Amino acid sequence: MFGLGTLINTGAIIVAGIIGSLFGSRLKPRFQETLVTACGVSVLFIGISGALEGMIKVTSGQVSSARSMFVTICLVVGAFIGELFDFEGIFERFGEWLKIKSGNAKDKNFVNAFLTASFTVCIGAMAIVGALEDGMFGDYTLLAVKATLDFIIVTVMTCSMGKGAAFSAIPVFVLQGAVTALAGVVKPFMTQSALSCLSFVGSILIFCVGLNLVWGKKVKVANFLPAIILAIALSFVPESVAWLY
Repeated sequence: MFGLGTLINTGAIIVAGIIGSLFGSRLKPRFQETLVTACGVSVLFIGISGALEGMIKVTSGQVSSARSMFVTICLVVGAFIGELFDFEGIFERFGEWLKIKSGNAKDKNFVNAFLTASFTVCIGAMAIVGALEDGMFGDYTLLAVKATLDFIIVTVMTCSMGKGAAFSAIPVFVLQGAVTALAGVVKPFMTQSALSCLSFVGSILIFCVGLNLVWGKKVKVANFLPAIILAIALSFVPESVAWLY
């Protein structure tokens, strides 16, 4: 069935949201705060591990750092573009609209939970590669694995942050569904190098999500999203341009 992987992933998040909503309200505030911190620390290390894979290389037994200029250009230029168009504001307004339309107008943490969960489950190579494999070959294995991970993440986030986390199913459905539908068009651009760069910069943004969970909102993650597009574009620059890598 075409798009089955995205449907499985979306369904897993919805079920996780329902379970989290049922049990989250029974948790005392101190348990909710601890769970938020636990989520934050977990997300931090998920981001760190992915970022280190992209920045550390081993040559002849010697460990060295790489891509410093690459990540600087992606983040600085990407943040400038994001601020110019205020993607964070667009996402927040959509979250506010969802909050009202879903009958959660009194939930003060709805938008933050929605944004945090959405960025956690949408940013990353698994979403893109899994959707491509689903669209091109009908293989939804990778998205099924991602659905399992997202189920755990969203369950905990819904318990600790509220119902807004469950609505991350919407951007997952839209993003992965679009990539699956356009797989034939997108695939030529998703070379191994492009996927590596996407995963690298995406991991840094996931790290930023973790920062916001642990220490409060410090980074406008949505305004950094153009950095991922720039990372894919720069992946086509020849490696002979040594200063970039």
